[in-house]
Amino acid sequence: MELRHLRYFVAVAEELHFNRAAERLHIAQPPLSQQIKQLEAELGVELFYRRTKRQVQLTEAGQVFLQATYRILTQVEQAISDTQRAGRGETGTLIIGFTSTVVYDILPAILSQYRQQFPNVNLVLQELTTTQQEESLQNHQIEVGFCHPPLKENSLELEQILREPLVVAVAETHPLACETTISIDSLANESFILFPRHLGPGFYDQIVSFCQQANFSPKVVQEAVQMQTIIGLVSANIGVAFVPASLQNLRRSGVTYKPLQGETPHVEVAIAWRSDNITPVLREFLLVVKRYSKERVRQPG
Repeated sequence: MELRHLRYFVAVAEELHFNRAAERLHIAQPPLSQQIKQLEAELGVELFYRRTKRQVQLTEAGQVFLQATYRILTQVEQAISDTQRAGRGETGTLIIGFTSTVVYDILPAILSQYRQQFPNVNLVLQELTTTQQEESLQNHQIEVGFCHPPLKENSLELEQILREPLVVAVAETHPLACETTISIDSLANESFILFPRHLGPGFYDQIVSFCQQANFSPKVVQEAVQMQTIIGLVSANIGVAFVPASLQNLRRSGVTYKPLQGETPHVEVAIAWRSDNITPVLREFLLVVKRYSKERVRQPG
């Protein structure tokens, strides 16, 4: 028994006339009659009473089989629809890693755009450092990550999506809080709160290199993984911190953000993924991210 037998049967059962059913199916009447006879032979029951040569009536068995056929065809159509939607990346699950810095700007905007386009995809978000994301990508624990280059693992696909300057976070009671901009030289004797190097070597080395170009090494008094924790420590006047400009969206009492004078280091945000693990869901997510990044570049300012 094939699906076409079921569709032929439904057409005849609804039309109760072989000629009309054949026209509806765009086939000749004799082959249709032959297919129905084959179906009855396979089932071992009569599905129709022959009232005339062309007109028929459903038997009791035919009525039962019609209801069952409706259910089968509905399930088949649903299975086809579900399969096609999965193939288009419209359903499924996507596991995303992200650093704490992207929460204050780019990540919410991207997720909002993606959710509008693919509301039926289940997003699983994991806050991880860049180093942890590299490990999780290699172990197939996440499928895509928002991280800070460079990466140790060169087998991963990597694409920059954001580049933003560093600013200085200082306590409102700090003497530098009254300055409009801050020179790197004025920070030579300050205490610093930094992100741990082993969890984000690129970001850490960038800050240290920037300070060394001004002929001093930063005096690190505290390390913290979460940007929110770093800002909290700044508000307590434990030290100052270099942070991405987008972190100014994190408003906390007792803290002010100041731009740097002159040439300022920029922090890069990139997406990373495995080229051998691109599912339809991931493929569509990457397209949304890349489209957002291009639109952002074109925006004034």
